Amino acid sequence: MKEPDDQDTDEGRSEKSKSSGSQSRVSSQYTSRSATKEDDRVLEDITDETLTPGEGSYLGDDDSYEEDLERSSNSLQDDGESTGEYEYLETPGSAAEEAEEKIKTISQSFFYDYMELVSIPYVSPNSGIPLDLLILVHSFGYDCKKRANLQLLDSNTIMYIAGNQLILLNLKTKEQIYLRSSSGTGIGAIGVHTDKTYFAVAEKGSSPKIIIYEYPSLRPYRILRDGTDLAYAFVDFNYSGTLLASVGGNPDHTLTIWNWREEQPILRTKAFSQEVFKVTFNPEEDAQLTTAGSGHIKFWEMAVTFTGLKLQGSLGRFGKTTTTDIEGYMELPDGKVLSGTEWGNMLVWEAGLIKVELCRVKRKSCHRGPINQIMLDEGEVITIGSDGCVRIWDFETIDTADVIDETGLLEIEPINELQVDKNVKLYSMIKMNGAGNNLWLAQDSSGAIWKLDLSFSNITQDPECLFSFHSGAIEAVAVSPLTYLMATTALDRFVRIYDFASCTLLAHVKFKQGGTALAWVPRVVSYTGAHIIVGFEDGVIRVLELYDPKGLTIFAGRKKYLDADLHLIHVFKPHTAHVTALAFERDGEVLATGSKDKTVFFFEVEKDYKPIGYITTPGPVCQLQWSPVSHPESTLLIICENGYVLEAPFPTIKEEVKDHDLVSYEIKDMCIKCFHFSSVKSKILQLIEIEKRKKRKELKEKEKEERRKQLAAEMGDEEMEFQEEDEEEEEEEEEEEEPLPEIFIPLTPSHILCGFYSEPGKFWVSLGGYDSGFLYHCEFPPYDKSSDITEKKDEPLDFRFLEDTEDNPIHTITFSLNQDMMFCGLQDGAIRIYILRPNDSLLTTLENYWHFNVHDNNYGCIKSISTSFDDRFLVTTGADSNIFVFSIFSVFELRKTFRAKVPSPRMGIETEPIPEDIEDPKAYSIENARRKREHDKLMKEVEEIKAKKREELKALRNQFQKLLEMNEELPKHMKFKRTDFEIDSKIRDEINRRTAFRIQQLEKELAWEKEKHQLGLRKLQNRFRDSLEGDSIVVHAIQSNHKVASYRLVKPSKYSKSRRISQFDRKISKMERFEKEGIGKKDSQKEAGGSISVPEESMIEKGKEFRPKTLSQIMVDNQIEKTRKLILKAERAQHKIQQRKKEWEDLYKSKPADDYEDPKDVQAIKEAQLYMGDFNLKTAPDYKIPEHMRINAAKKEEELGQLDAMAHSKKMRLNKSILSLRDLKVAVIEEIQCLVQELKNIQSTLHESKHIPIPEIPQMHPEEVPEKRFHYDEETLLAFKHRQEGHEPEKAPQMEQTGSISLGGGFLKLSSGKDGDMTTRGSLARASKASAFGLDIPKFLEFEKADPTDVELEIMKRNEIKHIYMQQYLVNRIKELIVTFDAELRLLRHQKLKLDTQMKLSDLNHVTLFQEMLLLKNFEKQENILQESVNSLDKEEQDMQWRINETLKEMEEKKNEITRLQDQEKALYAGFQTALGENNKFANFLMKVLKKKIKRVKKKEVEGDVDEDEESDDSSEEESSLESAEDESGSEDEVFDDSICPTNCDVGLFELALQLREKRLDVEEALVEEKKILDNLRKEYDTLSKKVKLVGTNLSAAEEALEAYQREKQQQLNEILVVVPLKLHQIEHVVFGEIPSDLSGTLVFSNDSLEQLQTRIVQLQEENSRQHKLNKEWRERRKQLIREKREIAKSINKMEETVRDLMLSKFGRVIDLTALQTLSVNTTLEELKIKKLRKELLNAKEMKKWEEKIAQVRWELMMKTKEHTKKLHQMNDLCIEKRKLDSQLNTLQNQQGNAFQGPRKADTVAREKVTELIRLQAERILALKEEITLLHRKDGSVLPPIRPSQDR
Repeated sequence: MKEPDDQDTDEGRSEKSKSSGSQSRVSSQYTSRSATKEDDRVLEDITDETLTPGEGSYLGDDDSYEEDLERSSNSLQDDGESTGEYEYLETPGSAAEEAEEKIKTISQSFFYDYMELVSIPYVSPNSGIPLDLLILVHSFGYDCKKRANLQLLDSNTIMYIAGNQLILLNLKTKEQIYLRSSSGTGIGAIGVHTDKTYFAVAEKGSSPKIIIYEYPSLRPYRILRDGTDLAYAFVDFNYSGTLLASVGGNPDHTLTIWNWREEQPILRTKAFSQEVFKVTFNPEEDAQLTTAGSGHIKFWEMAVTFTGLKLQGSLGRFGKTTTTDIEGYMELPDGKVLSGTEWGNMLVWEAGLIKVELCRVKRKSCHRGPINQIMLDEGEVITIGSDGCVRIWDFETIDTADVIDETGLLEIEPINELQVDKNVKLYSMIKMNGAGNNLWLAQDSSGAIWKLDLSFSNITQDPECLFSFHSGAIEAVAVSPLTYLMATTALDRFVRIYDFASCTLLAHVKFKQGGTALAWVPRVVSYTGAHIIVGFEDGVIRVLELYDPKGLTIFAGRKKYLDADLHLIHVFKPHTAHVTALAFERDGEVLATGSKDKTVFFFEVEKDYKPIGYITTPGPVCQLQWSPVSHPESTLLIICENGYVLEAPFPTIKEEVKDHDLVSYEIKDMCIKCFHFSSVKSKILQLIEIEKRKKRKELKEKEKEERRKQLAAEMGDEEMEFQEEDEEEEEEEEEEEEPLPEIFIPLTPSHILCGFYSEPGKFWVSLGGYDSGFLYHCEFPPYDKSSDITEKKDEPLDFRFLEDTEDNPIHTITFSLNQDMMFCGLQDGAIRIYILRPNDSLLTTLENYWHFNVHDNNYGCIKSISTSFDDRFLVTTGADSNIFVFSIFSVFELRKTFRAKVPSPRMGIETEPIPEDIEDPKAYSIENARRKREHDKLMKEVEEIKAKKREELKALRNQFQKLLEMNEELPKHMKFKRTDFEIDSKIRDEINRRTAFRIQQLEKELAWEKEKHQLGLRKLQNRFRDSLEGDSIVVHAIQSNHKVASYRLVKPSKYSKSRRISQFDRKISKMERFEKEGIGKKDSQKEAGGSISVPEESMIEKGKEFRPKTLSQIMVDNQIEKTRKLILKAERAQHKIQQRKKEWEDLYKSKPADDYEDPKDVQAIKEAQLYMGDFNLKTAPDYKIPEHMRINAAKKEEELGQLDAMAHSKKMRLNKSILSLRDLKVAVIEEIQCLVQELKNIQSTLHESKHIPIPEIPQMHPEEVPEKRFHYDEETLLAFKHRQEGHEPEKAPQMEQTGSISLGGGFLKLSSGKDGDMTTRGSLARASKASAFGLDIPKFLEFEKADPTDVELEIMKRNEIKHIYMQQYLVNRIKELIVTFDAELRLLRHQKLKLDTQMKLSDLNHVTLFQEMLLLKNFEKQENILQESVNSLDKEEQDMQWRINETLKEMEEKKNEITRLQDQEKALYAGFQTALGENNKFANFLMKVLKKKIKRVKKKEVEGDVDEDEESDDSSEEESSLESAEDESGSEDEVFDDSICPTNCDVGLFELALQLREKRLDVEEALVEEKKILDNLRKEYDTLSKKVKLVGTNLSAAEEALEAYQREKQQQLNEILVVVPLKLHQIEHVVFGEIPSDLSGTLVFSNDSLEQLQTRIVQLQEENSRQHKLNKEWRERRKQLIREKREIAKSINKMEETVRDLMLSKFGRVIDLTALQTLSVNTTLEELKIKKLRKELLNAKEMKKWEEKIAQVRWELMMKTKEHTKKLHQMNDLCIEKRKLDSQLNTLQNQQGNAFQGPRKADTVAREKVTELIRLQAERILALKEEITLLHRKDGSVLPPIRPSQDR
């Protein structure tokens, strides 16, 4: 262990002097107990002590430095945060610059003194306690849940925060260096400079500092102050290392940008209103920053404006995306930001908005859980998440990512990924220094530091766990009673063993649940000190044995041993909740365990922890302590959280009792004393206040007595009496004392945090909440069995005040071995040590203490504290995951190199069986298992009783059955009714009601199981059945064994569904639909509006008919009618002209263009170019793939989908045919059934000798009706149940047979209703006939037997012949139906065999297409990149070409403009020359005036330049006038005054010359400007031309690369093997009459294609001759058309000449007939005139109304004025009266004062009356003034006059 102050030993001062100085300084600080530090003292210390000789101080004066610092910090303006708008903070203006000039630059070689800054322990003044009472030896913990708590200083040194310490850890030597915080209130964040030479430590506390340390000297280099209020959350250096950004925590969240070398803040503002996690600079641009935190991300920019430097922030808007906390993010080089989310996806931010959300394929998240860090390393994006994965992503893909659909998601896949380990939660990662390696260090929030290799090569190393720690709060610690070993446990489920002497971790073991309590078994139980007992959160307690595995017997092949190992020897579960306390009795006979389940369990240790019993407590147990050896009896102190403290005696260990005789382990006869704490803090405070007042009063009395003695010596007796009287009067005048504080008892009792025994029956406790700040001494009341402990309230005997623990209570207390030191662990993570006197159990000397902050002040509450077996070491564990080991001050020095001794293993420990562990958290506890066993025993007895009762009931039932049988044997008149046997009908009703209720209850109980099985069935159907389009049906023939089966079709695959929507079949977009609907709506609205307005206008017109029209209205109507007629005439002419124009347009449209070509010819030429010529094979190396033949994965998928769809459709058609065949069989069976029934009816009338055997009715096979498998009834379910139970194994086949018959029968019953329509009409007709015939047969049987007559005999013979014929016909019909059906089946079977062959070929083709698709997908990514490159270059070339064209157009326009301006200038001179005339003697003068060059002020081109300063404008005008004057004075030859017109010169010409000169100057300026623009356009044209050439070259190269890639892809496709099955007759390639063995060189060709090629040759020859003939004919036709065109042109010219002559003769000039015909009136003007007339009428009426209103208002104003005048007169009178009364009153007062010495009662009454009168008059005057003020206003309301008071 090293301290940085070891390096500063050359300053000439000893460590003792430093310690004494620091001690006095810190003592004074802690006496005041203020949390702030004074900067004045620090600055004085810096200037006085830390400057080495030869270095000058950079501080001229401390006061001036502080003033400048205050001025500079106060000039910073904090702006509130905005939700999206820009917010900024201005830098100070000129004042800030002056302040900066005053502050001197800090020397680069200046350093602070570490010992002057660092926090040191507080020691009570004059106590003699040494400052180094505790010295930090080692830290075993790591705050792995703290953000960015892992930094790398060099390749071997890492840095992290541990409470109030900053630890620098050497990775090789494991050596630790500690830097303590300066504030003593914790460290908030750390950051490392980019060049690793400095690191920043941002602290916590009131106005915390940021200290910049130099590395590796570890000297404080700079201190940054006033950056936040309470704590820093994050710090970051910019890429160049010149700036530092810091962000504060709650409550201010201040963002500050520092010039850290000068210790000056540059900018400051509030980052956000919620927690900010992180702030970073953009590596590419230091002026850009990003902050992120709870539910937000914000983008900042430092912008330089005319008012100074501003910090502008833009809040990121999530839009449709769910708001998320952002832990990890990264700035991209182009300004975009990539951030993570809580659900594991990545967001790309651009311009403050989410551009796209990135996820993995199938919408899987990029990480399972939050993304904690994102980095860019070597062109790859690295993300780490809470799922323990590190994933590498392609930077280009992320940088160019964009939205492709409405979801806003884009699917990408990582390049590489690394799963570190199970249960790993990565929080941050840093890259290790080293050339050529890709090693990283990772912070695992599960409690580890990992070394990761991200090279992803063949030699990549596996993840290596460098250090392992506890994660989260450390619940308990125990120290070995024999050596320097300690054990710790936490809720992270680990138990760890440390050797704190050699600072090493020896062993660790992980369980299923987290540990909550731990104790080291005392030596009286385990002499070797090898046993540890641990309690867990599920109530389980495990006893572990620690041993050195190196002492075991060595076997061959055994792995390398660790330094220590743990062996499980006992496990039991006494509790059902967290085990909170473990305590061994002082003799080691009994173990007591406490839990949050409000129980304390006792175990007999000697008998392998046999349970003794348990007691219940009134609250959750938080601590157990057995009485020490000094107490006469062994008792257990039980402390509960809710204010109860119990004392239990030593439990009675009963003799051997049989285990099965115990019903429960609860001990009910134990005499337990109880103390229920009642709050007395308010009483204590009241007593303290009373004591203070008493002392204050005594002090005053003492002072008075001394003052009396002094006065008595100085004054006489009489003066002394007068003085005593004055003092008594002063005492009476003193105010009464404030009331004492009231007695307050909190409604919720304060929690007891810890306690310990003081004397027998007495104890001390420390409480939290309201009662904190004291230690309370309490005594147990006598045991009273009848009292209720929940109602009693007990108060403590005594108390001890604890300084500065009002809000910082003591959580744990332990003592040294000789009881001379009390070690306390506080809530804020501080250690306090009280020095006690020997045998001071009453703590009478609890005054002097040593206090030091060690753990984190916010969340580092000390959970446990313990000393080593020899009091040389102190161990503390906190809720901040830290474990600190301190050496306690001793005169004996420890040996530097020693190790703790691990106990040797017992004999046979390696062969000893490990007890079965309790891993199930729901396992029964000891008591619950006991109760469960008793319950089972009781239930068994109950079941036996039930069985006996059932036997009795069975006997009674048999007896009753016999009685019923005897009753049945009796005669009818003697039988009893069934109801006579019922004793009471209500019993049966009650039984029925109970049965119904039980059925209902059973249904409710089985509802969950029912729903579970329904869900399971639904899932099975969704998984296996819903994907099928139908079941496989096998139709059997009736007579033969032939059968045909349908295809088991699966629903179409994704390829058949993935057809892309083309432009023609795409859906109408929302915008198009809106436009269409909008147009329709507008039209409908117009129509509706028109239809609605018509009736309104008609109603108005009807109303006007009954009114007399005025003259103006008549004139208006006439004008409207005249205008309407003219408009109609013009519209007719216009309509004719438009119709004529349309005809001409149609005619011109029908005319073909000069380059018109017939579409058929164009198509033929295209086909010829495509299919004619010498083409290379696809296997040729120079094969060029045509554009239309290029294939990609999407097209191949579509092709594959088409193949699947075609195969699916063919199979579907065959399945439909098989289904129809099945339906035909159903119909045949129905018809056979009908025919058999008819046959039976006929045979019933015939003799048996003439009967023909009845054919069997065919049955439906189960395979033919597979849907019936899912139909069931109650019988089917019962049969299934019997088969499951195995009761009827032999009847199973019969059940299946009957099931099949029932299925068939059921199907027939259903089909008779559903499929009856499918039977033929003939069969129905025959069935109806047969039924009718069958009904007639019984009629013969109705006659009585008699001798038949001859006629009857003849009829009977005829009927017999008829029946024999019908019998034979029906049998033949049945056979015919069967044979026909079998023939249909065989035919369909043959078709299916053919289709099977086609489907096999289709499957082969499918395999080939799928292989091609996979290959194309491999090529797709690179092909898309190349294609995108070609497209972008092509687009760029087109854009540049368009810009070139536009530039050429602009150049042409500018040239024309220049020519126009030059012509204008020439015309100006020519015009002026003409105006001068000839022989004008002033011509030269006027021409000089015109041509004079004058520098003019440039006109403002933009009117909106309001922001320009007026002073600059004035100065520019003055400068321009001076320049013009200089130009004029400079020309000596041409000196003339053009401001005065010469004598006898024409003033008009002179003015004209001046005007034309201004015009000339305007033209010249415009010419210069246009020429400049033209030159710029030429330069731009040249630049664009060069760029176009360059882009063209790149485009050609890109196209060649794409073509080469296409060729490579085609070659790969050619290598795919294609299977073509051939028959022998199809092979025509023979060698010597035999088929060759090698067919690789043959060509597979179809016969149809070969015939087509042969016939195509003949067709082409015929087509060639035909085309020659057509060519000749069309040439002749073309010549004829040219001749006709010339003749028509001549006739057109003649007709145009004729028309021109006619116009000249009629109109005298050529005019436009169209304009003449459409000449009409100006309708707009006429409409305006009409509106003007109507408006004048309305205005006249309105003016009349307003004149009347004005007259009325004038009258009201006059009345108000009169009233106002009257009020003024009244006020004047009152004022005069008041003045008189005042003068009289003054006179009276003067007279009365002179006449009398003292006031009289009459005068007093008179004065009061006058005063009251004056007061009333003053009130009246004020009221009148207010009323006057109201009357002055136009709308003032008049109040009623004020009446005098009746009292007066």
